[in-house]
Amino acid sequence: MKKYILPICAGIALAFTANQTADAASHSHTVQKGDTLYQLGQQYSVTVDSIKELNNKETSALQVGETLSLPAAITTEERELLSRLVHAEAQGEPYAGKVAVATVVLNRVDHPEFPDTIKEVINEIGPSGHYAFSPVQNGMINQPADDEAKQAVQEAIAFQSDSQGSIYFYNPEIATNHWIGTQTETVRIGKHVFAK
Repeated sequence: MKKYILPICAGIALAFTANQTADAASHSHTVQKGDTLYQLGQQYSVTVDSIKELNNKETSALQVGETLSLPAAITTEERELLSRLVHAEAQGEPYAGKVAVATVVLNRVDHPEFPDTIKEVINEIGPSGHYAFSPVQNGMINQPADDEAKQAVQEAIAFQSDSQGSIYFYNPEIATNHWIGTQTETVRIGKHVFAK
């Protein structure tokens, strides 16, 4: 009896692994009535532009029954870390400011002068020996994110392209690094100045 259990368990494990690999390789979504690219971006943690680009779509129009290929998503761990950073950095700021803080991190991931992952960007140590984000330095990033910070991250992921290219933000009332003030300002939201 034991001789047969091992091959059966191995076969089930191989079939499960093959299905997971096939699902990962063919990550797609069949459009349902009421779907929008924005909703899909939030649902799958990908940008609207990346869905459009992958599917050669010039517009945001969707057809019910259409099958869309989906790009690789941001992991749950990365989304949670980014949400905690947004909560710590932008607590008390307007919702738009929270979205903009998340977008700065995403823009840095895409920028050649910064690391290539959300985790590496958030934990980056600058030339001065300090972390790029003060909540990492002071431990506030370890506090749980609230629902608004989580929603802001989802929105930033879906609409990253609408960010004006900001890769920095600071509060001019408390900033001690005067170099940051020499960067091109893109927008002011709440107490934060965003720049590139």
